[in-house]
Amino acid sequence: MRASVVVPLISVLVAVSVSVVYSLVLPLERSFPLTHRVELDQLRARDRARHARILQGSVGGVVDFSVQGSSDPYFVGLYFTKVKLGSPPKEFNVQIDTGSDILWVTCNSCSDCPQSSALGIQLNFFDAASSSTAALVSCSDPICTSALQSTATICPSQNNQCSYSFQYGDGSGTSGYYVSDALYFDMVLGQSLMANSSATIVFGCSTYQSGDLTKTDKAVDGIFGFGQGGLSVISQLSSRGVTPKVFSHCLKGDGNGGGILVLGEILEPGIAYSPLVPSQPHYNLYLQSIAVNGQLLPIDPSVFATSNNRGTIVDSGTTLAYLVAEAYDPFVSSITANVQQSVTPIISKGNQCYLVSTSVIDIFPQVSLNFVGASMVLKPEEYLVHLGFTDGAATWCIGFQRVQEGVTILGG
Repeated sequence: MRASVVVPLISVLVAVSVSVVYSLVLPLERSFPLTHRVELDQLRARDRARHARILQGSVGGVVDFSVQGSSDPYFVGLYFTKVKLGSPPKEFNVQIDTGSDILWVTCNSCSDCPQSSALGIQLNFFDAASSSTAALVSCSDPICTSALQSTATICPSQNNQCSYSFQYGDGSGTSGYYVSDALYFDMVLGQSLMANSSATIVFGCSTYQSGDLTKTDKAVDGIFGFGQGGLSVISQLSSRGVTPKVFSHCLKGDGNGGGILVLGEILEPGIAYSPLVPSQPHYNLYLQSIAVNGQLLPIDPSVFATSNNRGTIVDSGTTLAYLVAEAYDPFVSSITANVQQSVTPIISKGNQCYLVSTSVIDIFPQVSLNFVGASMVLKPEEYLVHLGFTDGAATWCIGFQRVQEGVTILGG
């Protein structure tokens, strides 16, 4: 499902061309080949595991949502980007994660970390001793003692090295130490002018990994934290005036996946902005209503309002979209009522599906997610998933998933 709503801190765009002022542009690549077919229940299982991840020691035990995504959930399509660190610069493939703050890559001293990846990439390892600009962060460094840091930051008694340990609720985790070194990037100065630039940042060097992070089938070199904390790359660069405290994530809307990730402000006429809910650990939006074929659904607006255990989060790390039952049930009922004269509704593996003998564009209605200041209009192929054919008819299923209660999550 492609999105077209832009919010100040995380922007999901459908755009042909953009103008960027003082921004960093990072190319995205699909981490799974198009031939890697994945069933819908596997996607849901992966999303559930990600939703269960809770960073131990983070303020309020907040659920950690990683940021990955694909325009085509049928083929998994996790996204990662490349970063260049150290002197001479070395390239690392890192997943994008709004649920955590730090950028970390695997250390060469990590003996139990994956040595190969099934994603078609070569794994690289960071060696601080081989970088002329690397410096270890001591326990007395203000970065280590800052109140911005959570209890994940530790200082072992046996040395003066500022370290970290993230343990996730699903059993996966990482630990290591902080390093200060150069991050290299392309700076966009105007419509077409690019300049090579660099900035010194603090990131993690992982010496231990566990759980899903150890699996070779989806191994990468690390995680690129895009959270709102002081140690996120966005916060570090904006505090030095390198870029505004803004990033934009553009997912290509075709079968090849890919896209761009921009650190900085996108200037493009016609973009509609929707504000973030302030003072939230995640990227919460003001979703007000849902309309099917122009008709508002009978959903109490409080269902989407942000509270301790409610709200609407945009997260391109979640593959699918998850609606709470109070929104999902009237949504599916309305879709079915609009198309039941032309299709055969069926239930397949717990999903609401339809047997369709013609184009879904001609039958299914448009869906509108209405936010404060902006509406995201989804065409049928953007909220339906094609699951194959049955007796000559195409099987299309609702891509939105039902959750009994909790948070509405708009995935990539």
